Amino acid sequence: MNLPNSITSARIFCIPVFLWIISSHRFHGNHGEQELLASAIFILASITDGLDGYLARKRGQVTTLGMLLDPLADKLLVAAAYISLVQFAPKLVSAWVAVIIIGREFLVTGLRSIAAQQGFTITASDVGKFKMVVQIVSVVAVLLAHRWDYWPIGPYIFPVHVIAVTAIWFMVAISLFSAGDYFWGFWSKIEKGAAQNRQAASVLRRKNDVHAL
Repeated sequence: MNLPNSITSARIFCIPVFLWIISSHRFHGNHGEQELLASAIFILASITDGLDGYLARKRGQVTTLGMLLDPLADKLLVAAAYISLVQFAPKLVSAWVAVIIIGREFLVTGLRSIAAQQGFTITASDVGKFKMVVQIVSVVAVLLAHRWDYWPIGPYIFPVHVIAVTAIWFMVAISLFSAGDYFWGFWSKIEKGAAQNRQAASVLRRKNDVHAL
């Protein structure tokens, strides 16, 4: 197994570790050990998301296994994070929020699969990349807000609870917008392909008519 695939596998391994930390009573404490450790694991797993793809392209190690594991790891991480947050912090993350966010992931995966069968690809948009950043902020903010309303860092005081609520609502909005963006890109390419097929069929029909004369 090459380095990029090893990094992807490490991201998958982080998922059960994250779930164990967030659900285990072993880490409960008055100083937020559980929330801090879960946040660190999630941030580490999220950072590997872009790293494995970058190394695979740079080192010329793009493999079929990597193309399968990378999106699988992404979807599992997102689903695990938001489903666990519904139980861990239900006042901040409702079930319908998790459904929208996870549903967007399945929609994009489905569109990409259909696109691949049709012979074209749907590349990651800037909105999708920005969505990943908001995703990290929202999950970490909710984890920290479970323990603290405000978090002092040096001379600054961060309203963690307000950041968490804002980030979750922003995550829902950008998930819906990103889903629409991917669907529009998919539909545009489908329509373009259909138009090209109709044009090719029309040219062939005219050629046949000429030969018939």
